[in-house]
Amino acid sequence: MAEVVLLLSESTGKIIRATKGEEPLEIGDYCLVDSEYGGDLAIVIDVNSEVVHCPKAAQNATRIIRKATEEDIKKFQWLREKEKRAFEFCLSRIKARGLPMKLVAVRYFFNEKKGIFYYTADGRIDFRQLVKDLAKELKMRIEMRQIGVRDEAKLVGGVGVCGRMLCCFSFMKNFEPITIQKARKQQIVINPTKISGLCGRLMCCLAFEEETKGRMYIEEFDNNLPED
Repeated sequence: MAEVVLLLSESTGKIIRATKGEEPLEIGDYCLVDSEYGGDLAIVIDVNSEVVHCPKAAQNATRIIRKATEEDIKKFQWLREKEKRAFEFCLSRIKARGLPMKLVAVRYFFNEKKGIFYYTADGRIDFRQLVKDLAKELKMRIEMRQIGVRDEAKLVGGVGVCGRMLCCFSFMKNFEPITIQKARKQQIVINPTKISGLCGRLMCCLAFEEETKGRMYIEEFDNNLPED
């Protein structure tokens, strides 16, 4: 079975499960791991706990490419600065062209050949001139990617009413439909301000609570069954 370690992404702050090769790793080591952007910098935070050695830990785990060098670390810091400057430049061009869109984040690929600009909008946006402005200034391929409000929360992050980082930002991989029926089944007062997340939609944890409460009812029912 592949050996798994836990890492903390420097760019997103998310915990990553990754399979390592033959190179020994210790807590505090920086590594390059596979990502949709061609590579991500992450620091090893766990190598021996029960979480790491769980049989299911290797499922959907990403791959560690290699230990990061000083040059890799400097490059990632440099890319983050370039993303900030690209974000500010894009904001200025959106304002100048009067486009009805909200820029959420900018992500550069590790090879610096492509940048993804995430945005939200109520409908379709004609951003062809904006893309020309960005390509001319940044000298790379530009992708404009429209996302929803839940995806915005997952990308940007934040703190929920529970005082913890948003579930979608910290560990969730996919969204599932959340309906008001989940709140009703848990006998929660239907107050939109109480059951909505930062994104304005129903909180994802309503699904977790429903599942947990369902297990509790089953256990209570089983415990109250008459003995043979």
